[in-house]
Amino acid sequence: MRILGVDPGLNTTGYGLLEIVDRRPQLVEAGIIRSKPSGSLPERIQEIYDGLTETLESLRPDVLALEKLYAHYDRPTTAILMGHARGVICLAAAEHGIEVEDYAATQVKKTLTGNGRAPKTQMQLAIQRELNLATLPEPADVADALAIAFCHYCVARAQHVARSVSDD
Repeated sequence: MRILGVDPGLNTTGYGLLEIVDRRPQLVEAGIIRSKPSGSLPERIQEIYDGLTETLESLRPDVLALEKLYAHYDRPTTAILMGHARGVICLAAAEHGIEVEDYAATQVKKTLTGNGRAPKTQMQLAIQRELNLATLPEPADVADALAIAFCHYCVARAQHVARSVSDD
């Protein structure tokens, strides 16, 4: 199984592909898709869409794990802008026949660290440890994308175990 984790953002969208080898996740590739801050909203959305489409075509994931939209009452504009990015990410996945699974940021953090409010540095350290990486994954958008993919791996593994137990 190949899991593409995506941390959506209008300025920077992080992505990370994990492949499950011998029942353990292995890092295949990670990076960022940037849009030009000086561009119009439609231009920036197009850049995210084009970058993700290229990523999907080259990496060929089986599933795309995506951070759920979260609206903080202090920053509603951030949620609206993130919604634009999520929309084109979902569209690109649908066009490629790739299933999308959504995960709340708190669920991702709790899965990796046991703390649903873990800071970014703790998440970077946790994903470095879980994937046996020589260095911290940077920028934080990449670490977040890898954490989202790792969360999907954990959820899918737990569901598989639960099905196996109920089949016995």
